[in-house]
Amino acid sequence: MPDTSTFHKILVVQTAFIGDVVLATALLEELHRVLPASRIDFLLRKGNEGVLENHPFVGKTLIWDKSKQKHWNLFQIIKAVRLEEYDLLINLQRFFSTGLLTAFGGAKKTVCYDKNPLSRFATDTVPYTSSRLKGEHEVSRLLRLISFLTQSKFSRPGIYPSKKDFDSVRFEEKYLTISPASVWFTKQLPKERWLDFMDRVGEDTTIFLLGGKSDRILCEWLRDTTKHVKTIVKAGELSFLESSALMKSAVMNYTNDSAPLHFASAMDAPVAAVFCSTVPAFGFTPLSSNSNIVETKLQLDCRPCGLHGKKACPQRHFNCSSIQTEQLLERLPQ
Repeated sequence: MPDTSTFHKILVVQTAFIGDVVLATALLEELHRVLPASRIDFLLRKGNEGVLENHPFVGKTLIWDKSKQKHWNLFQIIKAVRLEEYDLLINLQRFFSTGLLTAFGGAKKTVCYDKNPLSRFATDTVPYTSSRLKGEHEVSRLLRLISFLTQSKFSRPGIYPSKKDFDSVRFEEKYLTISPASVWFTKQLPKERWLDFMDRVGEDTTIFLLGGKSDRILCEWLRDTTKHVKTIVKAGELSFLESSALMKSAVMNYTNDSAPLHFASAMDAPVAAVFCSTVPAFGFTPLSSNSNIVETKLQLDCRPCGLHGKKACPQRHFNCSSIQTEQLLERLPQ
């Protein structure tokens, strides 16, 4: 084991999507456990910073604006990182841009995956699992990056809504949440299947529809079309942490294979995760104490059709979304 007293300032780099940031918080939990006196900073893309508000183990949040002047802003970030003189920089990504941070960030020790194009400039590299069908969870893959500090193979992600976040979404009656949307068509259970499920939820249970602003049209269609009269649209109204706080007390949270799944995991909230074109073996399954996986019972040679979702089914039948309403209902506590 290395002399951990040398790592006073640490930077974790994850500038991908919000779900990736949530999963990366597992490293914050583990780093704080083994290095409780160290300052841990986090670099992420603009728009995702809200999920780390109130996080007890994050010192400073560095934000890379990718929406405009992406490359110019990256060089500004590299300059800011160099000024911090980090003892340890942990790059969670396999992209050239974050490889530049590894190479030129000025950290005394740098760790990244061997698949990063600039990995040769890191002081240490970690093999990246070549096959995503081996069933290893993404959190375990991430924790390998700090295996030189800790032998732990698993640590649940953690996010920390404030009391204000919980108070703003407090609801005393029985409820469930549905996050029906996804960026990718083939990751998203068709709206008609969500609708049939909603129609069969008992009247004693309120349904909250969650998501971002771009998901509101879908959620409003579901609310306006369903027979379930106690349906409330919250898509586009809540912050990441408010949504997570609402999920905590739900009797069940229904999601696609998308970011809300990881919100539930980080809150240890009950979750039923629907997998259409992607499969659990990719390693992005829920981690809550009450975790459920819902997928088609059909044996399909074309599934999975890729690591990420697609804009359309390559076979044009989308049979991987053939999930029965009973499969959703049976995950709902009676």
